[in-house]
Amino acid sequence: MVVLAACGSGPVAPGYYRVQRGDTLSKIARENRTSVRNITRWNALTNHDAIDVGQVLLVEPPAGTATAPDGTSVGASNATRSEASAEASSRTKLGPGVSLVWPAQGAVIRSFDGKNSKGIDIANSAGTPVVAAAAGSVVYAGNGLRGYGNMLIVKHNDDYLTAYAHNRTLLVKEGQTVQQGQPIAEMGDTDSDRTMLHFEVRYMGRSTDPSRYLPPR
Repeated sequence: MVVLAACGSGPVAPGYYRVQRGDTLSKIARENRTSVRNITRWNALTNHDAIDVGQVLLVEPPAGTATAPDGTSVGASNATRSEASAEASSRTKLGPGVSLVWPAQGAVIRSFDGKNSKGIDIANSAGTPVVAAAAGSVVYAGNGLRGYGNMLIVKHNDDYLTAYAHNRTLLVKEGQTVQQGQPIAEMGDTDSDRTMLHFEVRYMGRSTDPSRYLPPR
């Protein structure tokens, strides 16, 4: 592995770019003053020649990192140490004053492994409410990210985001403020072979294990 805009239309959040007809990664990298290597890494692309019109790409470095002209990350070791320290200090909080609730009821059918699964999958019936795991602002609402279907991304603070994928219906728009526990979507199977919510926690742009932050149930 950022609705009410249809694939290929509508604005995107700052730091993202929606692929247009005729675009190549080289062109996108050049126009955004970065490298193909960076964009490939930031978006976990397996084939940098395969991008689709309407696809949304991250074109700026994740928070807490910078890039050298050759495309290598600087300050990565500091970011890794900061991540380890933050995660060790609290297993349920996303920084001061931010804690998570479960984003949906259902059975966890897939856990985080950091490679093939960037989050957890929660299965239930179509239309099951999906709620904001914490208060924040919606920075992405759309279906331009391949493999995620109708997806929401909520920013909670400068370091943490949560992502909610495969929804049937999105109930909030980009720029909207949401409260913890507020319904933001309905569970579905868009871009998935079964009805489920794919839920991710991202720290400084990197996916991390949601089970570290979710309360026991």
